[in-house]
Amino acid sequence: MMDFNQFEAFLRESFPEVSDSQMDKFREMDGLYRDWNSKINVISRKDLDGLYDHHVLHSLAIAYYLKSIRPEEYAALLASDNEVSILDLGTGGGFPGIPLAIMFPGARLTLCDSIRKKTVVASEVASSLGLDNVKVVNARAETLTEIFNYVVSRAVASLVDFYPWVKGKYSKSILYLKGGDINEEINDMMARFRMRKGSVSTWPVGSWLSDNYFEGKFVINIL
Repeated sequence: MMDFNQFEAFLRESFPEVSDSQMDKFREMDGLYRDWNSKINVISRKDLDGLYDHHVLHSLAIAYYLKSIRPEEYAALLASDNEVSILDLGTGGGFPGIPLAIMFPGARLTLCDSIRKKTVVASEVASSLGLDNVKVVNARAETLTEIFNYVVSRAVASLVDFYPWVKGKYSKSILYLKGGDINEEINDMMARFRMRKGSVSTWPVGSWLSDNYFEGKFVINIL
């Protein structure tokens, strides 16, 4: 498991543009999640020691994917002044939304989950971190009316189930963290929704994070 000092060294190497203020927020996450997880269990207690690698860095794989593969969009997110909007659907206790909100302080993030106790934790952590760019909503996806630039999520459902929840709710792309037999899921989704060839691409998280935990995990980009 990665402690904060190891996390900080790795993050500064990957994202030298991260400020000390942002790093302080990442540092605070550990205590906040330990406190809230003792009240409302949103992270497996045996995995809480893996907060920085299994949860925070996994979430930030979306940012590293954009930086590596779509640098113009990454630069736009860094420079955004309330212009870029991101929906984190099925956020649970705030992943990947809260790490992305720290990384992109000028972007507007809506963290949505249908389970109220999870949104309580996400809301309290975001508030304690002073993340003014985060709004947390306790709702189902189909009730959301806003169109976002991006939709992000971390393995809340199969792609065939997830895609119709957000179809028509984004203008750029879905960035979905998922592992397992993703090729079958992608093929099923593309066939069912008659998606054009080339509209889905994958990027292996293990190309950035070498821990065996990330073997077989991907950022799935859906246009």
